[in-house]
Amino acid sequence: MDEKLDPARFAELAEVGAPAAPRGPEGVQWRAAAESDIDGMHAVAVAADRVDHPSWTTPREDIADTFDLPHIDHSRDTILALDSEGTIIAFGSSFLHPAREGELTAHLGGAVHPDHRRRGIGTATLAWQVARAQQQLAEVAPELAPGPWKASMKVHAEETNLDQQHIAERVGFAAERWFATMRRDVATAGVPAEVEVPAGYTVVPFTLDREDDARLARNDSFRDHWGSLPSSPEGWHKFVTGAVFRPDLSRLVLDDTGAVAAFCLVSVNKEDWATLGTPHAYIDLVGVVRAHRRRGLAPLVISAALAAITAADLPTALLDVDTASPTGADALYVNLGFAPGEREVALVRHL
Repeated sequence: MDEKLDPARFAELAEVGAPAAPRGPEGVQWRAAAESDIDGMHAVAVAADRVDHPSWTTPREDIADTFDLPHIDHSRDTILALDSEGTIIAFGSSFLHPAREGELTAHLGGAVHPDHRRRGIGTATLAWQVARAQQQLAEVAPELAPGPWKASMKVHAEETNLDQQHIAERVGFAAERWFATMRRDVATAGVPAEVEVPAGYTVVPFTLDREDDARLARNDSFRDHWGSLPSSPEGWHKFVTGAVFRPDLSRLVLDDTGAVAAFCLVSVNKEDWATLGTPHAYIDLVGVVRAHRRRGLAPLVISAALAAITAADLPTALLDVDTASPTGADALYVNLGFAPGEREVALVRHL
């Protein structure tokens, strides 16, 4: 359980200065990131993906979009490691979530190119990220309302990437949650069954005029999910207008007032097709607004999205699920024909 953190605790963090760039190993240079580094950072991420989770690839826009978000300043929030020729071989970021509602979370992400692992680069990168996260927490301390507060840093690692987990554990992170990738193939699971729509509800495709309604529905439905913080308007807009998001395959359930009661949002990244070996869609988010739970809306909206995916000649659907979800989502997905595969672990360090 998270420890309660009194705002006075930030007085110590306020003494933390801007983290210095790491030193070493031999032949490695360090500097802050700039927008011109997007392709270099993406190349490292893709190379790491092939080793760490070969079923999917980080889209370039996932990195590029972070350069446009108002709460991220890569010149302060991201460190790059370069080889002697100036090629990026690793990067690490600390992004402090913009929510200020009782919990502060810094998400530490990045990658080390597989050809340069076990040289101490990952250890040096994470040490810098932790120092930057502490500084970020100190910087927001003056704007906090009276506490108590929770504060934490989070790192996600593939279950098979033991090196990354050990590096994090050595500096105080501990595994707290596991997430499983689940896969549904029409060839084995069949065409998704049609689910009867309960009285008072309608199922419609996602359209941009419902962008903010869907965001608010997402924030409400995920309020009781582990580690979930509200989606900001800026980040949400990036997501639903992104190149891989597919509104035509995404589905919303509306109640009799026209409000969003449930959603299933889908993206298609064709760069992953060769990696997985089949055309497929990825289900990014599934949720039911709390006031509309226990009415069969989750299987309804997922089945509607699966029908759209199948009609688009995409034989496979993927999603990720919290294996300890309070809504029992993993059991729901199994009932809909999904089978679990690789897993990811979330490691957390509380302050």
